[in-house]
Amino acid sequence: MPDNPYGWLVTVAVRRFTDHVRSDAARRRREDEDLLATPSSMFVAAPPDEPPPGDDSLTLLFLCCHPALSPPTQIALTLRAVGGLSTAEIAHAFFVPEATMAQRISRAKQAIRKAGARFEPPAAAERVDRLHAVLHVLYLMFNEGYAVTAGPALRRDDLTGEALRLARLVHRLLPEEAEAAGLLALMLLTEAHRDARTATDGSLITLDLQDRTRWDAEMIAEGATLIQATLARSRALGPYQLQAAIAAVHDEAESVEATDWAEVLALYELLERVAPGPMVTLNRAVALAMVRGPETGLALVERVAGDERMASHHRLHAARAHLLEMAGRPDEARECYRTAARYATSVPEQRYLQARAAETRAREGRPSR
Repeated sequence: MPDNPYGWLVTVAVRRFTDHVRSDAARRRREDEDLLATPSSMFVAAPPDEPPPGDDSLTLLFLCCHPALSPPTQIALTLRAVGGLSTAEIAHAFFVPEATMAQRISRAKQAIRKAGARFEPPAAAERVDRLHAVLHVLYLMFNEGYAVTAGPALRRDDLTGEALRLARLVHRLLPEEAEAAGLLALMLLTEAHRDARTATDGSLITLDLQDRTRWDAEMIAEGATLIQATLARSRALGPYQLQAAIAAVHDEAESVEATDWAEVLALYELLERVAPGPMVTLNRAVALAMVRGPETGLALVERVAGDERMASHHRLHAARAHLLEMAGRPDEARECYRTAARYATSVPEQRYLQARAAETRAREGRPSR
């Protein structure tokens, strides 16, 4: 296994967890770039906790996370008002019917009006209180841009770009907030793969087949440096810091085989304790398979399959198919790939899963139907 420059991440993460387990677009972008490039010592006219000037979207972001709303409603409204996601896209992210999400967004607008909210930046203390919802919004916005829920496109660069822009501004506004830094690092380390994720025809290229020389080295360096500094000073581990640490381990490896899967597994185990959820467990199952064998990973996948929210989610069936293929069970793998393709709503993902099913049959020496 190659030397790992981020090998200390698990040690830091475990120690931190043990200690604390006892929680006008173009114009705007030019202004933001100038702002972020200016040394903080030059900002002498405004108090350090004042929001960056010239960006109404940041004010709108915090307004949508008004304390009169429940956290899920804050997130839904912000995704609609700031992120520009459709009601259907937001409903998919929350695992709820579209009609339910439409009602939630409508009621959120009424609640903000009733609370007498004003379009102005919140006070410093209130900003911190709303930060959790703000970060979750940006996380969902970035994810939707990176892997579009439905339709012919694999990604939406407008969404990932806007999420990154806002994450930089939130981090600049609240530089001591470890989770804000962790989220920005996670976005950078993930977005670094963008150019390697698609073929010339727009089809999906998975991590194991990507040309890693096409990864953005500057983004990886920025993200890795940021998460290193954040974990070193963080008083409590959060899910964004842990996900960024996982991304850093993947990004420094020369190949899938050279990845320190034991470290990835340890970080997913921490993440599952900090922020449990079926998707986290599913990712841990894949890491577990890489460390202890596919049958062990498959046993964990079956536990996830018991979650009714995941029964019709394509990622469950795709992960099962991948591990079945690893285990030398091609017939079962092929059927799972087909099931995953039926449930997938993204056209590039459908085509990828259908191709995997066909390739599994071809490797057995039989023609694909």
